[in-house]
Amino acid sequence: MSESTEGHPAEEKDTKEARLENPSGVLHLFQHESVPILLDAILTLPPGREFNKTEFADYAGVTRQTVSNYIDLLLETAIVEEVPNTSPRRYRIAKSDVVQELFELNSALNTAER
Repeated sequence: MSESTEGHPAEEKDTKEARLENPSGVLHLFQHESVPILLDAILTLPPGREFNKTEFADYAGVTRQTVSNYIDLLLETAIVEEVPNTSPRRYRIAKSDVVQELFELNSALNTAER
C-alpha cells in the first residue's frame, strides 16, 4: 500500500469503489458470484468435451439460468467458444491464451495448496 493511502480508510474505500466500478482482468470475472464456480467446472471438463447450457449447469452444480446469465461473459473472454452449426447451441472450452493461463494458474494453486 502506498504511503498516500496508508491509514486513510476513506481513501481506501474510494480506491476500492473505483476498482469495482471499472474492473479489469480477474476482478471483471470474479465480481460475478457464480463465475468462479463455472470456471472451476471448466477446469475439470474432459478435453474436447462439448456441452449445452443444461449439461454445463448440471456439471457445474448450478441452475441453467446461472449458465445463461454468464455464458456471454465466458464467450467474450475467450474461455468458451460456440460449436458451429449446433442446435441447441453447444459450447466447448476455447483454445485461447486465457484458457491456457487459467489452467496454469489452477495447476500452480493446486500445487501450492499441498
